Amino acid sequence: MQIVEQLVPLRGIVEQLRQDGPLALVPTMGALHEGHLTLVREARVLAAHVAVSIFVNPRQFGVGEDLASYPRPRARDLELLEAGGVSLVWAPEMAEMYPPGYATNVAVSGVSDRLCGAARPGHFDGVATVVCKLFNQVQPDLALFGEKDWQQLTVIRRMAHDLDLTRPYAADIYGVPTVREADGLAMSSRNAYLTPGERARAAALPQAMRGAIARIADGGDVTACLGELQQALLAAGFASVDYAELCDADTLAPLVAKSDAPARLLVAARIGKARLIDNMAV
Repeated sequence: MQIVEQLVPLRGIVEQLRQDGPLALVPTMGALHEGHLTLVREARVLAAHVAVSIFVNPRQFGVGEDLASYPRPRARDLELLEAGGVSLVWAPEMAEMYPPGYATNVAVSGVSDRLCGAARPGHFDGVATVVCKLFNQVQPDLALFGEKDWQQLTVIRRMAHDLDLTRPYAADIYGVPTVREADGLAMSSRNAYLTPGERARAAALPQAMRGAIARIADGGDVTACLGELQQALLAAGFASVDYAELCDADTLAPLVAKSDAPARLLVAARIGKARLIDNMAV
C-alpha cells in the first residue's frame, strides 16, 4: 500500500495502477469504521486497484461545528486500509488541497438547498468542491459512496453529471447500502461522540423510522406519520429533530402523499453532542 501526500507523485502512481485495470476511489475523512470498510470491499470486487482518500475537509464544516474535534486516528486508519487490500491512500495536507490563493467553489443548487443544506449552510458546496477535486486528482474509473448520506450522494451525482465527470467521460458512481449496528443504528464516525446512555437511546432513530414507513405503506397520512416519528424521537431522549421528511429519491422534492416513484424517508436529529442522520427507502 502506497501512502501519497503530494499531487505530483500521485499522478505517476495512478498511471501505473491503472495499467492493471480499473481504479476505484473511496473518498473518506478518516476515522474509519465498518461502513467505510464495506465500501473498500465492494470496490475491490469492482476494480483492479482501490484508492482511498483521507482528508478532513474544512469547507464542509460550518461555524461552531466539530472541525477541531473531528477524530483523526491516522495510524489505525492506515492499518485497516492495508489489511483491507487498498493499493493507494491519498492523504493530502491542507496546503496541497487548498493552496494559498485558492478561490474556486462548486455549488449545486436544488438538491443541496434543503434538509441538511438548510441546517448547514455551505456544507454541500464544500462536499461538491472537494469531491470534484478528488475526481480530478485521482482520476478513478469508479467511485463508491455510502447511501447513509443520501443527500450527499444525490449532490455528488448531480455535480458529476453536470460537469461531465461520469461515464462515458470519467467515473461511474456507486451508492452502497447503509451499514448498521446490531440495533439498527447507522454506522457513523460521529457515533463516537455518544455516551453509553445516549448510544442506547439513539437506537430509537431507526426504530421510529421503520414504524413511520410501515404506517405510510399502510396508507397513513404522511404528515401525521412524520409528526409521530418526531414525537417518538423526542420521547426517547433526542434533544431536537432538525427534519423528518418523505422525499423523491432522485430530486429530494418533499412528498406529502405516498407515491409510486422511488422515495426516501430522511431524518436528522440531535442527541448529546451528536447530530445523527439516517434515511431509508419507502
